[in-house]
This record gives sequence, structure tokens and C-alpha cells, in this order.
Amino acid sequence: MLKPLLAWCLGLSIIVASTQAVAEITIIPKPQQIEAGEGSYQLDAKTGIDAPEGARAAEIAFFLRQAIHAQTGIELSRSPHAHGIELAIDPTVKGEEAYRLVVTPRGVIIQASSDKGLFWGVQTLRQLLPLQRASAVQVPAVHIEDAPAFGYRGFMLDVGRHFYPVSFIKKQLDLLSYYKINTFHWHLTEDQGWRIQIHRYPKLTEVGAWRTEADGSRYGGYYTQNEIREVVEYARARNITVIPEIEMPGHSVAALASYPEFSCTQQPLSVPITWGVFKDIYCVGNPNTFTFLQHVLDETMALFPSPYVHIGGDETPKDRWKACGACQALMREQGLKDEEGLQSYFIKRMQSYVAGKGKTLIGWDEILEGGADKHAIIEIWRGDDEARKALANGNRVIVAGPFYLDAPLDVLTVKKIYGTDITGRTSDSAAPEDEAVFHQHRAQILGGEAPLWSERANPFNAESKMYPRLLALAENLWTGTHDDAAYADFEHRLQAHYHWLDAQKVAYGPEDKPVVTYTVTHDASGKGWQLHAKRGFDDLKSHYTVNGAEPTVHSPSFDTEVGIAKAGTIQVVPFRKGLRYDNAVRFTLVDNIASGHAISFSHSPSKDYAPGDVLIDGVMGGSDFHDGRWAAWHDEDLDATIDLQKETAIHSIEVAFLFEPASRILLPEQVTYAVSSDGQHWTSLYNDTVSVDFASAGRHHVFRFHSDKPVTARYVRIQGTQCKTVPADFSNGAKDIWLFVDELVIH
Repeated sequence: MLKPLLAWCLGLSIIVASTQAVAEITIIPKPQQIEAGEGSYQLDAKTGIDAPEGARAAEIAFFLRQAIHAQTGIELSRSPHAHGIELAIDPTVKGEEAYRLVVTPRGVIIQASSDKGLFWGVQTLRQLLPLQRASAVQVPAVHIEDAPAFGYRGFMLDVGRHFYPVSFIKKQLDLLSYYKINTFHWHLTEDQGWRIQIHRYPKLTEVGAWRTEADGSRYGGYYTQNEIREVVEYARARNITVIPEIEMPGHSVAALASYPEFSCTQQPLSVPITWGVFKDIYCVGNPNTFTFLQHVLDETMALFPSPYVHIGGDETPKDRWKACGACQALMREQGLKDEEGLQSYFIKRMQSYVAGKGKTLIGWDEILEGGADKHAIIEIWRGDDEARKALANGNRVIVAGPFYLDAPLDVLTVKKIYGTDITGRTSDSAAPEDEAVFHQHRAQILGGEAPLWSERANPFNAESKMYPRLLALAENLWTGTHDDAAYADFEHRLQAHYHWLDAQKVAYGPEDKPVVTYTVTHDASGKGWQLHAKRGFDDLKSHYTVNGAEPTVHSPSFDTEVGIAKAGTIQVVPFRKGLRYDNAVRFTLVDNIASGHAISFSHSPSKDYAPGDVLIDGVMGGSDFHDGRWAAWHDEDLDATIDLQKETAIHSIEVAFLFEPASRILLPEQVTYAVSSDGQHWTSLYNDTVSVDFASAGRHHVFRFHSDKPVTARYVRIQGTQCKTVPADFSNGAKDIWLFVDELVIH
């Protein structure tokens, strides 16, 4: 052990360097106390690591040795006589994650009272190393005393809606650990996919892990128990706790598609291909439901040594429970006044079971509805009012709502994440009294978490949503500082970390604007289209194909726009620094004689979606009604008139409508097409009355008129009437109904 060196370093009166020298140390998150000294320590092949006894200390020393070699190319000495870096346990360093790091020209010492603090000291040392490969590198002299403001600093990944391979998750664990984010919340089950292998119930992965997409392709995947153990161990070695989430009682259609006997209807179900909230949930009135869930949790908890298990509990519609005789009988038996009480019964029963296994239950803030046990940890997503209720109830909380990484980059900016104080009001709409409650119950706020929900995230674009925003979260929760001056300093340090992220091949996004936005416009000359890219990075390249094939880095590329001469299927993918940034964006271009002409409406389309002129620009809508290609009418009819400017021969008219009842998007009850030469006198061409099958899995319905003998007209009128006939169990009846309309194609 380097006792003489230790005494010399700790006794040293560090000479404080200039402000400029301090600023050049670009550690994220910034240490609580940092003083720059004079000179530097030369690290080379003669340097060795001296670590305390114990398996974890040896593991940390090995990790540091490997990290130094990966970053600098230097292979540290393994000689027992080689010194230079000392890891030491020191009980005087207060705090489980606290550490002291001292670098002088004579060596490096990292001290902590626990292995956790020791590891964070190692991660800070890594950030002091230059990003260069050399036979020797200089580590700047510095004295750091550091500890986190919050003990829970988390990231959540939803793998239910989109599946992420183990290699992707390991890469993120490396990055999370580098920035001292200590919790990985693994959202393993959803309506759209069950991702964890449960030996006792094989259908969960045979059926529930897969879905048939709209194009007929099969999508999905799951993690074997061996893979989960591998990820958990990988995280543990990097100071990260992995918390599993098994959703219940809602967001459970994938499980119920596998085992419909645990639903209230006990009818066959399919794994959904759309997002939203679904009525089919676990049947609380069936005792076998609890047996099933307890067996699932038994296998899950055996894989995760975490003291916590997350059971979701959010967005639980009560429609099935209201119509279920067994659920209503249980409600009477338990003396519960309503279905909210049933949810509380469900949550408390699961909490008791989890507690009996030595675990603490975490749930989203809906588990407060009906009254949650104060021993549960509440993850807050719906705002300060829910946080205030939880704190007043005596619950510990994790604040997640302000940090939803699926939010657009220009809405949830790096600066906004940095400036959010989870111990005060997190939004301007919160009541002033919330802040007082937060301060009074400060000890109950465990920390914060940034969830990445995957409706619009996938393994290609996820990193652009995570970074650099997770660096701002890491500093927010570690330092607890949020003022403008602190942000300016953070922003300065952040610039240096882009070089590190580049070296790790991270496809990070801009700080306050989208990576890229693609649009297609009909060429003003009437010949073809223009594909436009509004770029968040000047060096971003868009690679595209015009034959429907998947673009690669070798496909033709453009910077801001390119002409497309012929109709067909265009696919475009953003690349930057050799990294792919997203799934392909697809545009289906069609010849349409209505393109370039005037269109008018009796009722204007909703301003929340695309303007009406997208209906005649020769570009079809995609599978996502948010893609800017669909016009929408809310509780109003479609009544559109197109002026072709002159008498024109018409062979066909076709229009597609979207059907997603879970999102209250319904087909029209009646569709009519008519033509006119003067805009006053109309001739009907087509009339279709629609009988809507709410159980249908279809998402698009095309209404098509065709005549071998052309019809001559100047004006074309297209009408679609709102659906007024809905099933009795369709919540809110025929109110709050949307019509979503695609291209009005005339040939």
C-alpha cells in the first residue's frame, strides 16, 4: 500500500489554479467541490493500481485497468511493486456514494467509505484522461470532494413497444455509468409485447412477445432468463441497479393474448399493433389471476437482486371490471364503493406479496387512486399535484414526469432538463403551495428518472433522444443546481463530451431542435416532387432510394433537398458520422390530377394535424397519423371540393380513411363522391354506407370509384359523415370522434 504517498497527497495544500484552468476540467456531472492544482501526473506503462482487499475492489481495479487501456492504449503494469493509482476505503468519507479524488504529480488516490463511492471516483478519473492514444498521458492535478444530491438517478427504457437487443442495452449501461446514473428501470411488459421469459408460462413469449404488423410482417422478441442475468450482472459491475417492471393490472393485453383466461371476458385477443390504452386488463375478480401474477413475479424477482420491483399500475380503464360479475362480487365482498377501490385492493394485495418476498413495490402515481399504502414508492408522471398527494400520504417518490425523453427535442431541451428542480414546482401550471409541500417532505424525494417510451423510439433513433439530455439529467440530480450561471458552465463542459460520445459511436441528437424533419412538396412546375430535409446538424446526410428498398450508407444522398421525378415509394434515412439515426421514413408518391389545384372545405380540418392541402399533393399518408400526411376532423364531417380549373376526364376517385377506435378515430358512416361542371349542379358518382366492425383489426379503409368510361367535370366533391353509431360499451358514445383522411386521389 502507498501509505507514504497517501499521507503526502492528503497533507498537500493544493494550490488553486486560475479560473481558466478549472474550467478546462470538463467533468459531468460536476463534482460538488473541485480545486485544480499545479502540474499533472504522468500515467504510463509503469503505473500500477493498488486496491484494498475484497472481490469488489479487485473488480473495480480491473475495470479501471481495462478502461484506461481502451481510452489511451496504455497497458498498466501488473507488477506488485508498480504504483501510481491507489484505491482506498476510508470511513471518514461521508456518504454511500461519496468519494475523494486527489491527483498530484506523484500519483492518484481515490478514497470512499464504500465500494459504490470508490467506483464513482474511478469514473471521474476516467473523465480526467485525455481522449488520445499515447505511450504516456498527463492527468491534471486536482482535489475533488464529491457526493450526489439524490440517491436515485434513473433511466427507464420501454422495450415492450419496440424491442432493443442486449448489445444496445449494454452500450447504454456503459454510458449511464460513465455519467453516474445509478438505476436502469427496465419496462419489460406492455400491451404490444411481453419481453421476459417465464418458464412456468411459456406462451407469454411464444405468443405475447410477437405481433403481426399492418404489412403482415412479424415483429417482436424477448430476453431469455440467461440474457437478463447477463444484463443485471453487467449493470451491477458498473454500479447500476436494474429494476424490472411487470405491468399490472392494465397495459397487459400481450399477456392476456397468451392466457385469455385471466381476462374478464376470457375471449381470444391479439397482441395490439397500435398504441394507446386498452380496456382488456387483468381480471381482479378471478383468484387465479393473482396466482398467475405471483408466479410471474416469483421468477422475475429471482432474476433481479434489486430491493425494488415495479408493477406499473397506470392507465387502468375500469370498463371490464364494471361489466364483470366476479369483479362486482369481489367489490361487494370487500365493501368497496367503486372500481377505484378495486384497483387499490389489487395494488395492496400485490404489494403485500412483494413485501413478503423482501421487496419494495414501486408504481406509477395512479396507484394512489383509492388509497395506496404509504410504504409503496410512487413514480410521479402526471405532475406536481400527484407528487403533493403522494408526499402528504407519506410515500417516497421518484419524479419522472418532467423528463420524458420521448418528448420532441425542441420541446424538452437540454436546458429545460437541466433547469428542472424536482424539489420545487416542476411546471408553471403547478400550484404555488406545491413547492412548500416539496420542501417540507424533501427527505421523501428519492430522486428522478428519465423514461424513454418507445411508441416513437427504436434502436436507431433512441440515442438521439437520450443524449445529450441524459447528461443534463445526470448533472441535475447529482449536483442539485439549476441556475443560469451553472447551466452556462455545464454547456461549456458539454462541448468536450461530444468528442467522447463520438468516440463511443453514440448517435446523439441536437440540444434544442429535431435531428431532421422530412417533407415532400409537389413541384411548382407540376413535374415531380421535392424531398426536403430540415437538419438539426449541418453535417447530417440523408440517404434515399426511389424503388422502395431500404437505404444504406451507400445509397444516394442529399443535404437539404433533392428532386424526385416519378411516382413510387421513396425511403430516406438520416446518417451522421457513419451512424444511422432512425428507421427509414417512407413516402408513397402517386400521380394525382388534383395536385396543384385548389381545394376548399365546408369545415376546416383540425389545426392539430396536417393542413387540408396535403390531401391533394400526391403524397400518401403513412401508418402514423402524426406524420403530417393525414388531415383530421374532430366531431365534424368531411366536405371537400376540388376545382380542377377546367373540364377534365375522370376515371377514378379514391380516398382512404383511418380506423383506430382505441384513439377514437372511426370510419365515416357514409361516403359520397359527386362532380359538377359549374360548382352548382352536382351529379352523384358514388355512395357507400359503412357498417363499422369495431372488432376489426383493419386500420385503413379505401373508398374507390372507378369507371371505364371517363366522366368529364371541373369540380369534384368528396363527403364523409361522422360515425354516429357506436357499440354500447364505447366510452362517451358518439362524442369526441375523429375522422382522419388521406390523399384524395383522382385519375
